[in-house]
Amino acid sequence: MINPFDDTYFMKKALQEAEVAFDKGEIPVGAVIVVEDRVIARTHNLTELLNDVTAHAEMQAITSAANFLGGKYLTNCTLYVTLEPCQMCAGALYWSQISKIVYGASDLQRGFQTMGTKLHPKTEVVSGVMAEEASELMKRFFIQKRNLN
Repeated sequence: MINPFDDTYFMKKALQEAEVAFDKGEIPVGAVIVVEDRVIARTHNLTELLNDVTAHAEMQAITSAANFLGGKYLTNCTLYVTLEPCQMCAGALYWSQISKIVYGASDLQRGFQTMGTKLHPKTEVVSGVMAEEASELMKRFFIQKRNLN
């Protein structure tokens, strides 16, 4: 039987969150955390709104999912995020012991892989899921931002 709840399905949910961030003037990164095909956290960047450099989509998702689960560890959970996590977010994901990270676009300047940040040894990583759509949204955001300044 085919499972309709695949990585693309949940990345579309993360992209919807990235669009919300875009509309708020935030860098358009969206994230969802899933356990057993159920979304338990749905967030996007809030750094501008909260005036907080740590309010990345992943950080918001970790907090939301931990609150939902009633514990700090996200074992058996999957994070879907539109952009490769930075080293700050990767560090938090390490400590959360999240089982799987699926991201869209790579961040060749600030991504955890470029920065050499390690994830938990049991964390599986899948990259490039809907990368083109995530990249396009990011490009559109920065073109619009440059044109407004």
